[in-house]
Amino acid sequence: MKEKKSGFSSRIGFVLAAAGSAVGLGNIWRFPYLAAKYGGGIFLLVYIILTVTFGFSLLLTEIALGRKTSKSVIGAYSEACSKFKPLGYLAAAVPIIIFPYYCVIGGWVMKYFTVFVSGNGGNAANADFFGNYISTASQPLFFLALYMGITAIVVMLGVKKGIEKVSTFLMPLLVLMTIGIAIYVLTIDGAVEGFIYYVKPDFSKFSIKTVIAAMGQLFYSMSIAMGIMVTYGSYMRKEDNIEKSVHHVEIFDTGIAFLSGMMIVPAVYAISGGDQSKINAGPGLMFETLPQVFDKMPAGNIIGLCFFTLVFLAALTSSISLMETIVSIIMEKFRIKRITTCVIVLTFSLILGALSVFGYSIWSDFNIIGYQILDFFDFISNNLMMPVVALLTCILIGYIVKTKYIEDEVALNSKFKSQKMYRIMIKYIAPVCLLVILVSSFVLSL
Repeated sequence: MKEKKSGFSSRIGFVLAAAGSAVGLGNIWRFPYLAAKYGGGIFLLVYIILTVTFGFSLLLTEIALGRKTSKSVIGAYSEACSKFKPLGYLAAAVPIIIFPYYCVIGGWVMKYFTVFVSGNGGNAANADFFGNYISTASQPLFFLALYMGITAIVVMLGVKKGIEKVSTFLMPLLVLMTIGIAIYVLTIDGAVEGFIYYVKPDFSKFSIKTVIAAMGQLFYSMSIAMGIMVTYGSYMRKEDNIEKSVHHVEIFDTGIAFLSGMMIVPAVYAISGGDQSKINAGPGLMFETLPQVFDKMPAGNIIGLCFFTLVFLAALTSSISLMETIVSIIMEKFRIKRITTCVIVLTFSLILGALSVFGYSIWSDFNIIGYQILDFFDFISNNLMMPVVALLTCILIGYIVKTKYIEDEVALNSKFKSQKMYRIMIKYIAPVCLLVILVSSFVLSL
């Protein structure tokens, strides 16, 4: 049975839902450690420049493609050009791969939330706490199921009653919490020096790696090339201004990323006395280094609780968009009702997510081309599939159907102010940038 196509009730509903998708673990977990690693202010500058050019063009393309066709990612690419239908399937595969392991990480966040809410944040500060936790399958499986279940309930409620309502409530709350924690952190002795370290450009650290890291972060952070923005675009009203909406999503995304760094980097700098090994802790920053920082801070357990609440909310808005994209594809393709589709996706994703859990526990000795299972899923989706999807999208729009295909949709109800820049980015600059990301991913993986 075919369900009637639902949609967002307002432009602000769309913006908050799209921003919710963009604002996730990429902003609060990944952005701060990349900024610290690649020269602070210089990384911020490069990231902002890429966001308003490279990121803007790709984001606008996907949203406009979705609204123009009113279809999910497979149908949208097929309607644009039947020869590019396989690209739709490739784009559809990205959220199918990402959603299960993303929920595993979301489960980790829920575990830390329960530790801090019980007043035992000091336990999480032990150096072996995180390693011990993920090395046993039972608890990570429980929290995976709990986290994925919460996500599924929101998606089952639909676009207006579920995704839009939840995003409209969570996004303002998330912004207020981020600002509040960031302001508190700056009151700690030594935090101002940490803030200067975070925002002051270190030009000696600028290199092609800085640019590649910033471009990679854009994909991770802005939900580009995952089919998400095509799906959300298909729910967007025709009377809403696409260009303005994209700018607002960018402001949310970049603002939360900046504030997250402002929360984390100065705090780690202040408590560690500027210890570079702590500041540049990389992926372990959130689950290993930060609990140790909270343990030494005034009211650390409360701040830790607020922080992991914030991370949970941010992760949830992103996992909702990932699941909705998968559900939308299946509903459109097979004409299945929403709740039935959600149950199917939930079941399949729990099985796939369990593989990532086992990769750190009972199958810890097993690896795929040198990667543990979760890391392998992350590598093929983020480093390979997403740049390929974006590159082929640029070729489709820039050279096959031409940029006018998107420009006409953007200019449907308002002047397309960035039209000239958009054409140059999609046809010439973005493809080169994407090739650089692909080549660097292959080189770094060798």
